Amino acid sequence: MAKNKPDSVHIDEDSKDKALEHNRVEQQGQYLTTDQGIKIENTDDSLRAGRRGPTLLEDFHFREKMTRFDHERIPERVVHARGSAAHGYFQVYESMKELTRARFLQDPSVKTPVFVRFSTVAGSRGSADTVRDVRGFAVKFYTEEGNFDLVGNNIPVFFIQDGIKFPDVVHAVKPEPHHEMPQAASAHDSFWDFVSLVPETAHMVMWTMSDRALPRSYRMMEGFGVHTFRFVNAEGVSRFVKFHWKPLLGTHSLVWDEAQKLAGKDPDYHRRDLWEAIELGDFPEYELAVQIIEEEAAEKLGIELLDPTKLVPEELVPVRRIGKLTLNRNPTNFFAETEQVAFCVANVVPGIDFTNDPLMQARLFSYLDTQLTRLGGPNFAEIPINRPLAPVHNHQQDGFHRQTINASRANYHPNSLGGGCPMMASAAQGGFTHYPERVRTEKTRVRSESFADHFSQAGMFFRSLSAPEKTHLIDACRFELGKVEIKEIRERVLDLFSNIDGELTARVAEGLGLPAPTTKSIPKSPVQVAPSLSIENTKKDSIKTRRIAALIADGVDAAELIDVRAALEREGAKVKIVAKHLGTVKGEGGHAVEVDKNSITTASVEYDAVLIPGGAASVEALKKDGEALHFLQEAYRHCKPVGATKEGVELLRACGIDPKAPGVVTHAKGGDVATFVTGFTAAIAKHRHWDRADKDRIPA
Repeated sequence: MAKNKPDSVHIDEDSKDKALEHNRVEQQGQYLTTDQGIKIENTDDSLRAGRRGPTLLEDFHFREKMTRFDHERIPERVVHARGSAAHGYFQVYESMKELTRARFLQDPSVKTPVFVRFSTVAGSRGSADTVRDVRGFAVKFYTEEGNFDLVGNNIPVFFIQDGIKFPDVVHAVKPEPHHEMPQAASAHDSFWDFVSLVPETAHMVMWTMSDRALPRSYRMMEGFGVHTFRFVNAEGVSRFVKFHWKPLLGTHSLVWDEAQKLAGKDPDYHRRDLWEAIELGDFPEYELAVQIIEEEAAEKLGIELLDPTKLVPEELVPVRRIGKLTLNRNPTNFFAETEQVAFCVANVVPGIDFTNDPLMQARLFSYLDTQLTRLGGPNFAEIPINRPLAPVHNHQQDGFHRQTINASRANYHPNSLGGGCPMMASAAQGGFTHYPERVRTEKTRVRSESFADHFSQAGMFFRSLSAPEKTHLIDACRFELGKVEIKEIRERVLDLFSNIDGELTARVAEGLGLPAPTTKSIPKSPVQVAPSLSIENTKKDSIKTRRIAALIADGVDAAELIDVRAALEREGAKVKIVAKHLGTVKGEGGHAVEVDKNSITTASVEYDAVLIPGGAASVEALKKDGEALHFLQEAYRHCKPVGATKEGVELLRACGIDPKAPGVVTHAKGGDVATFVTGFTAAIAKHRHWDRADKDRIPA
């Protein structure tokens, strides 16, 4: 029995009233806002295509107001079910006043709170992190003007051009309905059947078959807003804008064999990586970059900006880095925050507006609609993780899980009982005003001819890859199509590929044992090769947070190991000591070395590089340890950096590894440790060494 009895809690009407006071909102003297805290300039007229035209789907105030009314009387996400998240802040580098009136992009001294959720798309909550898939990159900015949600992916394009096809592509990629397999995978008949029949998928398929679909870490992954948005400044001048997130650690990927093994060894690999990095103070950082396109220049690009299957190459319109996002705090409760957070493309603030991208237009409706079922009703914006920091004042009422207590008799507009409050806010008072784009056309279900090119950018992407990246993409296609049971589907996909690139088609056909169709007349892209699209061409100058496994046994040269480990960790790397057993390993001279991981609980796929320290007895023991040999050989086959000092070089030879192979750095007896560390650091920063001609002959 407990020695100390907890104090009793006194509950009376006064304390109950105090508990309710937190959610009580006085509306007298306040402006009318949306549930996201965005001030409204007009609640009497819906947004229409012309004075007598149809109401537009993008009118987020109308849809929110009606949706809340519809649900006044009072499950896992369909996509992006598996996610990981973190809190942080965003700071702009300099005022963007000339481009946008959005306040969070004005003052470099202001830290705007954010909540970021990363995710896979196709799998369930119980699927693995490292599957081949698109990754969600969704950022909720809690700005003083209301919430702004930049709901993007780690790939700048999408499978379809019009949101009406979204249910089709998701149904096709999800487990097939007759047997609910496979989980979190596109390597099956229904997905490739859809691809083969919908040519607009070609560009996105190139990205998802590339290394971009296998990120090394959420911390080393680019993000994109996908759509073309508008920046609108205080003078009402509109410019097109595309959003990018650039990770400061660089962009890095896994290899397919590694990703598959990690799915079994540690299905929480990305989630654990993000969590541990933040707990250790290695805060993930990303720069927000924008591509600004003047309206008068848009038509001269030769690229349809409203087509979400297209990107604007950085070689054509450079990116401008305007601010930095820092993630510095893990969620306190996974369900309350990561699981209940609700993103919506329609959540924008004054100064950021939409375009007529037909996929974006559908998302403006779909995201709000899906939260109603998933979060149990229309009051999901009152859940703490979704609640804006900006004050909320409107006439929404009732429904499931209502928390706000509006202290007014008037729950309608216009009113006199409430003094006409909440009031309308003009643009000068911070009210949201839609950009008055001129729309004079017929209502139709015909797609613009400017959307008809499905292959030029798919070919541009493939041609822009390095030789190893092309091989990985081709191998991915061979793997995925090799899982397709119906031959006719494989043949149709090859015919689709023949519109993209002849080399791609021939090499995939060879792997499938099928004849390659004749290459079609491939359309030209304004940019034929875009080096910025290749991961190999991204910045690689840091080893910060890289995980390095040091394989040791009794008799290790402990003094040198300590020196090398300290030097690598000064560069920001994380060195883990791996041995046969936990506890300590006895080094030369009796020095005890603490073991971080025993070989039965870890594997090479969890690390970025391998270090083999010297020590004759240690190396001899490792030569006889099959797990250690496999660990080293597997890392080498995955083209990871390998470092060996003194006798450690003999373990390389025992594994059939050439000490002079690319990415292998050695240190002989009597050599300079500092020189070794410099070389090993450079090899780790490069991340992979694809030019190992002998890697496939190494057993692992």
